[in-house]
Amino acid sequence: MAEYVEIVKDLQNGKYAPVYFLQGDEPFFIDNILSHIEKNALDETQKSFNQYVLYGKDVSFTDILNVARKYPMMGERQVVLIKEAQDIKDWKKEDAQTMLCAYLENPLPSTILVFGHKYKSLDKRTKVAKVLTKNAVFLDSKKIYDDKVPGWVSSYAKASGANISDKAIMILTENIGNNLQRLANELDKLKLNVPDGQQIDDKAVEKYVGISKDYNAFELQKAISLRDEVKAVKIINYFAANPSSNPLILIIANLYAYFSKLLVLHHQNAYEKGAAARAIGVNPFFAGEYIMAAKNYPIHVVVRNIEMIHHADLQSKGIGYGPMKEGDILRELIFKLMH
Repeated sequence: MAEYVEIVKDLQNGKYAPVYFLQGDEPFFIDNILSHIEKNALDETQKSFNQYVLYGKDVSFTDILNVARKYPMMGERQVVLIKEAQDIKDWKKEDAQTMLCAYLENPLPSTILVFGHKYKSLDKRTKVAKVLTKNAVFLDSKKIYDDKVPGWVSSYAKASGANISDKAIMILTENIGNNLQRLANELDKLKLNVPDGQQIDDKAVEKYVGISKDYNAFELQKAISLRDEVKAVKIINYFAANPSSNPLILIIANLYAYFSKLLVLHHQNAYEKGAAARAIGVNPFFAGEYIMAAKNYPIHVVVRNIEMIHHADLQSKGIGYGPMKEGDILRELIFKLMH
């Protein structure tokens, strides 16, 4: 199975395969490869003749293969992109699968056939999945774990030639989560607006992304870890006044992830910076905050707080609780977490 980085490296070097099958839960990697091939495999003069963009809900395997078997017009190759391939109705039809497998085993060298099969994965036990794995450049695009997101942001910024501070990374990831497409969009925006050679810092994030450097999920976690109730109240009041920019569901998810990390520290007795950073997958620069929080919140309190966060999540969805405004749910939750 080809990895995303290897595929992109080959594409950047102009090396294309006859068939690509891109599947999985994380759409960012799938869309990125599709977009790269769509933009770069043919020059602009060739695209009108030799590039086809088809959508799964509109086509059958017969339609796709009829196009794939065509020879390019006045060029060396043609590109056939199947977007939303998970919507092709033929996936469960045995005769259609047999027809697809026959092509995959002997693809036309002058065609680049790309399937973007998002949010779903084929059953690996099926014949078509086995043939695709063997005969196509195959990507299984998985969601990356939350603790790996800061590293991904750092790598993405570096690849684009941007220099971003650790605090800016934490503010972005704690407020946006693991939505890689949105993170990439915001990093691209920051790269365009921050002068070359100047570091992207928390002030730039506030100015160009709209995440306050003082009132954000990262600062809320810091206030909770230090038991700074005054600061925590200021932040949640800001969130309550700006609910569209600070959705309760994301704040609850961030708090759950935060206390889950404290639980890991306690279970592993990781109270030294290096050990803590490795245990919970954070930059050692921020490990001290988590160690302090672990001291302020013993393991039995952490377990209790995770349960309270779960109750707040149910409450926000109206499950088993009377109606409450989001701001009131958040205020009540923060009070309980800190007392």
